[in-house]
Amino acid sequence: MENTIVSFQNVSKRYQLKEAVRHLSFDLPTGMVIGLIGPNGSGKTTTLKLMTGLLHPNDGQVLFQNKRINRMMARQVSYLSDTGAVYGFYTVRQMVNYYAGIYADFNVAKATEMLTFMQLDGNQRVRTLSKGNLGRLKIVLAVSRQVPLIVMDEPLSGLDPLVRQSILKGLISFIDLENQTVVLSTHEVDEVEPLLDMAVLLNHGEVSAMDYTDHIRETFGGSIVEWMKQVLV
Repeated sequence: MENTIVSFQNVSKRYQLKEAVRHLSFDLPTGMVIGLIGPNGSGKTTTLKLMTGLLHPNDGQVLFQNKRINRMMARQVSYLSDTGAVYGFYTVRQMVNYYAGIYADFNVAKATEMLTFMQLDGNQRVRTLSKGNLGRLKIVLAVSRQVPLIVMDEPLSGLDPLVRQSILKGLISFIDLENQTVVLSTHEVDEVEPLLDMAVLLNHGEVSAMDYTDHIRETFGGSIVEWMKQVLV
C-alpha cells in the first residue's frame, strides 16, 4: 500500500500463556481516520500499544514509516490510553503546560483553542473534573501534539452521549489530515462511523476483515455495524 504509516508483519503478542493477538498482517495508509473495531477481548488495546511502541511483539515486526518501531520512534506517536497520564493536583492549564514541557511538538495554541471548544475551565483542578470532562482533557492533550500518528483507545469513554457527536465533529477539525493519521478503537461504532475512512475488524486476536468505509457501504448496502455482523457470523 502506498504511503503506509504503520505496517504489521505477521505480528503475535503473548501475555504469559495467553495469546492476545496472532499473525496480524496489515498496512494502514497515511492521512486517514481509521477505526479499530471488534468485540471485547478481540485484541484492540494490544494492537494499539504495539503500534505506539509501548509493547513489543513476540513474533513478527511492526513498522512505523517503514522503520521498525522502538521507544525513540514512539515519540512521534501521540497515545490516548484508556487510563491516561494526568495528575490530579494540577489545574487543567498546568496539565497543558506540563505536556508542553515534556513534548517539543506540543502545540499550546491548539490546546488553548481546544479547551475553549471542550468548555473546560483552565483553572479547575484535574482531580475535581467529572469523568466526562476528564475524557475531554485527555483528548485535548493527545490531539495537541503535532505528530504523524495519533492513537486513541476508546476516546468516547465517559463522555455524555448527548455531546459525543459534537465533540467528534469538532475533534476532526483540529487534526491535520494532510500530515496526520488517526487510529482509534471504540465500542461506539455507529457514533464514529461518519468520521471513519477505513475500518479494521479484529476478532479473537486476528484480523477478520478490513476495508475502506465507502466500499463497505457500497458492497454491503448498510452501515459498518451491519458489515461487522455479516463478517462475524
